[in-house]
Amino acid sequence: MATNRPRRPTRSPDLVPAGSTYLQRILSARVYDVARESPLDEAKALSRRLNNKVWLKREDTQAVFSFKIRGAYNKMAHLSQQRLARGVICASAGNHAQGVALSARKLGCRAVIVMPTTTPKVKVDAVQQLGGEVVLFGESYSDAYVHAKAMEVQQGLCFVHPFDDPDVIAGQGTIGMELLRQHPGPIDAVFVAIGGGGLISGVAAYLKAVRPEIKVIGVQTKDSDAMLRSVKAGRRITLPEVGLFADGTAVKQVGEETFRICRELVDDYVVVDTDAVCAAIKDVFADTRSILEPSGALGVAAMKKYCAENAIKGQTLIAITCGANMNFDRLRFVSERAEVGEEREALFAVEIPEERGSFKRFCEVIGPRSVTEFNYRISDSQKAQVFVGVAISKKDEAQKLIRQLSRQGFSALDLSADELAKQHLRHMIGGRSELAHHERLFRFIFPERPGALMRFLSNMSPNWNISLFHYRNQGGDTGNILVGIQVPRGDSTAFREFLQTLNYPCIEESNNPSYKLFLSRT
Repeated sequence: MATNRPRRPTRSPDLVPAGSTYLQRILSARVYDVARESPLDEAKALSRRLNNKVWLKREDTQAVFSFKIRGAYNKMAHLSQQRLARGVICASAGNHAQGVALSARKLGCRAVIVMPTTTPKVKVDAVQQLGGEVVLFGESYSDAYVHAKAMEVQQGLCFVHPFDDPDVIAGQGTIGMELLRQHPGPIDAVFVAIGGGGLISGVAAYLKAVRPEIKVIGVQTKDSDAMLRSVKAGRRITLPEVGLFADGTAVKQVGEETFRICRELVDDYVVVDTDAVCAAIKDVFADTRSILEPSGALGVAAMKKYCAENAIKGQTLIAITCGANMNFDRLRFVSERAEVGEEREALFAVEIPEERGSFKRFCEVIGPRSVTEFNYRISDSQKAQVFVGVAISKKDEAQKLIRQLSRQGFSALDLSADELAKQHLRHMIGGRSELAHHERLFRFIFPERPGALMRFLSNMSPNWNISLFHYRNQGGDTGNILVGIQVPRGDSTAFREFLQTLNYPCIEESNNPSYKLFLSRT
């Protein structure tokens, strides 16, 4: 039984249903001057694993490797010649920017793209190669958006919104139209990623107008679930922060129009985590030999979770693979986390006695299982701590292994869901330090830009010493950094004020069990 289905509002009889409003807009949308009818491919390996008929609507095969070209072009193609002649402007750090730039080149008009200064160079270069005039401004999408709206007024340009515009929504809705034409038979559910809501609004509007029995299921990540929270609250919610691993759907507030449509038409929502998304990227690669960006794989991740939690078998399910603008450097992170996300790898902290034969007994318990990672450091003359990754084949195998270790006298802790262990601890070499007095441990999210670390250090009191530091570039717009800081007990108030002034998202990990096992001196 689904757990994220918000109660739909009672609709006034005088209110025109969203599907009816958009059907004609979608049927008359102009997208095929630049977009292709993307293939609907059967995912045979995934179908076998899930015991369902799984299809992938391959929007990752568009010219800009994303569905965004549809809505951008439809919006611009409906502008008058006078408005086109003045040019268009948008704010974007990714796929929408490329869609606007390519559409402008096709229509022969000027396109100004305002992008945050933190935008990776590969994305800036892609927009410029399509003829877009890039303006770098601010540190976030919100900064870029405000600047773009100001330039819109100053230069008389037309703003092309990434999602909250009827023509943009209608352009994305052509995906639903194609889907039903390509698969006229029974369809049980379609899984659609949600950022600002433009894609799912268009798809839901068409499907519910033509085939209302098909479930439309929205997908968000745990750290960017603005639409689900808004629908549950009955009003648009603004998230204070969003996670940027699935940066294509990292939106703090959804659109007014997209909120209205989703609240009325979307049947259910599934929320997935980073590990599940990484596993889905691997699943799609196995079936198609294509690499999706994280947001592009949300539909597949949600489909797998939905089938597992609701015991779904024998149904026809479709996921829209909505983008493939993957930063190559990020693949290292994806490959590391995919096995955990698929529950094919478990991570453990194991305490073994420092005595002859104990290491051999430990290996005998592991048995024929493949060891994916092994880190060891002596703790004292009595015991040692081992960090080990083990390949598993069944969901309950991790707990079974813990029980086997316990019977042999080994204390074991499952770290498979521990973010500190997965992001930092497994990559660190070292151990406890007798010098790390009054140490507190924090995970910070830093923007990936020059000067971010210096800002951190310059705001820190000289009374506080950094006793531990770990950072690893994972190819994203932000970096995750683990910092140990020695804070005397009397400095707690000043330190709390420092964290507030710094304004970087952080999580204190001082009581994390894996920290206490491997790094803490106490």
